[in-house]
Amino acid sequence: MTGLEFYRDKRVLVTGHTGFKGSWLCAVLKAAGAHVSGYSLAPDADKPLFESAGIAEGMHSFTGDIRSFEALLSCLRETKPEIIFHLAAQPIVRESYLFPRETFETNIMGTVNLLEAVRLTKGVRSFVNVTTDKVYRNTEKKEGYKEEDALNGWDPYSNSKSCSDLVTQSYRRSFFLEKGPAVSTARAGNVIGGGDHAKDRIIPDCIRAASKNETIILRHPESVRPFQHVLEPLAAYLLLAEEQWEDKELAGAYNVGPGPEDCITTGKLADLFCEAWNRENENPLKAARWESCPDGGPHEASFLMLDSTKIHEVLHFTPKWNIREAVEKTAEFARAELAGENPGGLMNIQIEEYFS
Repeated sequence: MTGLEFYRDKRVLVTGHTGFKGSWLCAVLKAAGAHVSGYSLAPDADKPLFESAGIAEGMHSFTGDIRSFEALLSCLRETKPEIIFHLAAQPIVRESYLFPRETFETNIMGTVNLLEAVRLTKGVRSFVNVTTDKVYRNTEKKEGYKEEDALNGWDPYSNSKSCSDLVTQSYRRSFFLEKGPAVSTARAGNVIGGGDHAKDRIIPDCIRAASKNETIILRHPESVRPFQHVLEPLAAYLLLAEEQWEDKELAGAYNVGPGPEDCITTGKLADLFCEAWNRENENPLKAARWESCPDGGPHEASFLMLDSTKIHEVLHFTPKWNIREAVEKTAEFARAELAGENPGGLMNIQIEEYFS
């Protein structure tokens, strides 16, 4: 597939490979002909994509906690990866308020453990830590944050990812500038896509409600986020890992987000979903619909936008699918999955379409 030839026969390790983004990334890498390994906790019951799509087939899958340094070191020594994508994390803002210690341990010390394992082993040439758009000190300004802006996330999840980003930069400067791998962080926006069944995510909540003919409930329909299809940031991570393999000077921090026109409110996102979902509905009584119902939950930023100029100018990365196309492809996937089609096959169809 176009743009993925580099990965044929490369040894690649993905941490967090049983999660939503990790499952999609492993599927892309396998399609590219890479030798893929993964290190992660066992899949959660509410995140069945890894198992239902058969992602483990044709790759080496290690079950382990990113907080266990010895287990992680053993995995690297066995798999001898040339490229690492670090996705393992506690990724939910609301969960971080319930379990702050576990969130900080996983997201900060997990990153330390992985980078230390890389330092103590040989052979890794390219390392990408996937953090988040929420690493920035969010002042609710109505413009995109740039890579040089201050990092200081508010909630335990966002703050722990800020620290993970800083830890990665410290290891790069302290240990890997002259010898060792090229090391970067990729700060990505909110992703949507087929097979995401997680709690407290807008599109999965929309799909669950619409499939049961229930009203979709939005906590903050006025909140603005940089939404994009999951294949968009994955393509950017893959490009970044390849480019810094070839030229170590390209390593650094990169925002990965859509253009300003695709940074929309969650209400608008729900509108697009309802439009896509209802296109196949002949019965108006079963039409998807939503309503606002604030629940008084913990603090979440109401406005967040990334400035992704750097990755466009330096790596020449441009998103392919706008937010309407992303929602339509997600709704199409969900309908087919609910109808009993194999998620792995659906993933491969969209991967082929995107990369070809």
